[in-house]
Amino acid sequence: MGFALKFQVYMKMKEPKIKFRRETGFKETEIGEIPREWEVKKLGEISEITTGGTPRRNNPLYWNGNINWLKSQEVADNYIYDTEEKITELGRKNSNARKIYSPGTLILALYASPTAGRVAILKTYSTINQALAAIEGENNMFLFFSLIANRERLLLSASGAAQQNLNLKLVKDFEIPYPPLPEQSRIATVLSWFDDLIEIKKRQNEILEKTAMAIFKSWFIDFEPFRDGEFVYSEELGKEIPKGWEVKKIGEVADFKNGLSYKGSEKFNEQIHGSLIFITLNNIIEGGGFKTEYAWIKSERIKNQHLLREDDIIFANTEQTKTGRLLGTPALVIFPTQYSKSVGVFSHHLTKINPKNFRMKYFFYLLFRLYQQEFAQSFHTGTGVWGFDLQNFKTNYLIPIPPSHILQSFHSLVEPLFQKIILNQKQIMTLRKIRDTLLPLLVFGKLRVEEVYEL
Repeated sequence: MGFALKFQVYMKMKEPKIKFRRETGFKETEIGEIPREWEVKKLGEISEITTGGTPRRNNPLYWNGNINWLKSQEVADNYIYDTEEKITELGRKNSNARKIYSPGTLILALYASPTAGRVAILKTYSTINQALAAIEGENNMFLFFSLIANRERLLLSASGAAQQNLNLKLVKDFEIPYPPLPEQSRIATVLSWFDDLIEIKKRQNEILEKTAMAIFKSWFIDFEPFRDGEFVYSEELGKEIPKGWEVKKIGEVADFKNGLSYKGSEKFNEQIHGSLIFITLNNIIEGGGFKTEYAWIKSERIKNQHLLREDDIIFANTEQTKTGRLLGTPALVIFPTQYSKSVGVFSHHLTKINPKNFRMKYFFYLLFRLYQQEFAQSFHTGTGVWGFDLQNFKTNYLIPIPPSHILQSFHSLVEPLFQKIILNQKQIMTLRKIRDTLLPLLVFGKLRVEEVYEL
């Protein structure tokens, strides 16, 4: 029996109407139950599968070019619009990364947990390294979702004593449920709709934050709105600032608190009775941003100073890689949509910023976003693991502080931008949850897509 399912949209976008049918007729196959009219096929029968390579690292003529070169670390069940590194034409010709793959190519990571088995869709022309397989064929969007749903079974066949590794033969021989091409297209359309809307919201958040940053730089770095007024020279900062502004140590205008130093037995991957959401270093994205993947904590040692609320500002005070991409990186705290409590707990690897004037909340977030690299290089301690030298920072980092009415005007301008960012992020979590619920049902034929059309 068919039924229509209509999904709410969160911003203006064509909304599909979808007719589903629950499947009741299955046949048993070597990979489990699938609908009677579906087939089982090997990936190598469906698509051409190849891999890439890495130009020599010690040859500067091969690097910093304009040809996209994708690494396995960038593959995370996502869409690739650009790559972190680029190679030259000479580098491409002198490596196994000779082939340039077209947008729409499906990429599969071959080596090392947690990367192995992850997939991506190219949205740009790219070469790839040898730890990736490129899959070229019909309905790659369906294969993208199919490999996500079948990842656990694929990794069970992986080799390697210390880590799970895939190889081209294993990938080519891997069997998946294979519906008729029109149904593949319908399945991909339904699931892609969620991904497209998520991508729109992510890009909207990028624009919102860039807008807030542009305002911050204009007001507090370049002083553009105040150019018609009088300026005075600040000996402490070594530059002119608007008259009437003060120069203060950052420790005078904000308190900084580190989180709970927890025991392993107090932390949980799932919510248990009496536990609180636990924000950890894993919630900070290198280069900036908040990752909505959560842990939970239950401890009798939690004090008020270890608590935080949604929209509080935190930054990473620890970094193991010593690249400076994480240390000092700020994030706005976002709680899960289903979380019913008003507070959570943060770990000792994070520092919470408590502005003494609440109108400076987003001022501090944007300050840390703008100068994160400088803070990481200037205020780190340690050798094996970098830590943030908080006492030195509070005492020796100076900032110009405008009069209260300017802070109020700035806060009024940017607060709605950040509130929209949080709302978008919560909607992204909801969309992902719906998509992740539908994905296995559609890919394994438990729920059939009979019709898709736009309203």
